Amino acid sequence: MDAPPTSSARRKVARISTAGKAIEPSPDAVLIRRTLTEIGPVADKVTSYFYALVFTGHPELRAMFPVAMDVQRDRLLKALLTAAEHIDDPDTLVPYLRRLGTGHRKYGTLPQHYPAVGEALINALTRYAEHSWGPEAEAAWVRAYTSISQIMIDAAAEDELKSPPWWQAEVVSHDLRTPDIAVLTVRPDQPYPFLAGQYASLETPWWPRVWRHYSFASAPRPDGLLSFHVKAVPAGWVSNALVRHARPGDVLRLGPPAGSMVVDHSTDNGMLCLAGGTGIAPIKALIEDVAEHGERRPVEVFFGARSDSDLYDKDTLLGLQRSHPWLSVRPVVGDGLAGQLPQAVGEHGPWNSYDAFISGPPAMIRSGVDALKRIGIPGERIRHDALEELAGVAG
Repeated sequence: MDAPPTSSARRKVARISTAGKAIEPSPDAVLIRRTLTEIGPVADKVTSYFYALVFTGHPELRAMFPVAMDVQRDRLLKALLTAAEHIDDPDTLVPYLRRLGTGHRKYGTLPQHYPAVGEALINALTRYAEHSWGPEAEAAWVRAYTSISQIMIDAAAEDELKSPPWWQAEVVSHDLRTPDIAVLTVRPDQPYPFLAGQYASLETPWWPRVWRHYSFASAPRPDGLLSFHVKAVPAGWVSNALVRHARPGDVLRLGPPAGSMVVDHSTDNGMLCLAGGTGIAPIKALIEDVAEHGERRPVEVFFGARSDSDLYDKDTLLGLQRSHPWLSVRPVVGDGLAGQLPQAVGEHGPWNSYDAFISGPPAMIRSGVDALKRIGIPGERIRHDALEELAGVAG
């Protein structure tokens, strides 16, 4: 996963060591969580004040953000607060921050920008955490932010030695599969390394500095082309631009690849794949990846949509099934994907020896994870993109 677990899950992990003994959180972590608890009910006010401080104190930073701040108004602050909450869990925190640090290169973030953001963060907390704030809490937050920012700065510096901050990618085909779903194929201006099952952030020329996440719809190809499945959603700036306006010759920008929903080729476990809507894109990439590695492990795919017409890639999947005897594809049609797909999976099996992969709307992923655990698949063998990232996939 690409984001730390929720606070409730994190606390359960923090208090139990590998030896089964309780572990108390660090003093800084206690102070930080008290602050987070207090500002929770007024998070919107904290966010607005935080950005006001950033932009009035350092107006040169405004150009790094979208013109309409409502699109990603709380992302930066939310990431910082999430990181601070996990300050005493380096195994979770460091990989998360390294991904943030490398990903922020596409916004033009430089080391000298971090102090301005940290100053705004501390001042916003000072104003809204009246009861839990004091010299000790402030010192804990300063230590936490110093550590957080340094990890991000170091990760960005390392990444700069081997990768650009973004890739230019020319649209070479635009296939409208349904009135609201398009398959876009693009050609990056230089090699773009990624793994099947990962995703990339994407920016269009119509909405500068507004980035959305889309999964790769194929495994890496010899010709270097990349494909994405995009569904236009109401008020979705990027998705509507890609579906309704993008044409061959248009140039998009790609951020670095991310995501850990990838095939473990060191095992021959069967693969159980649940996909809702355009969530079939990374599942299709995983199927291709297994085929290219010459593996014959069983791959069971449940592909759900609200109507048969929305099963826009069904023919491709059934073609793959005819070519690969180890692959089974089961379309599932009906409203309420969050319940339909897990129910269909439960009617087959057993699945306790399978690795599970889930891709689709956040509600479907949540219900799918719960259902898979109920039928015996351990949580560590269930893979999906981070729900925090999925919040920005469809816009």
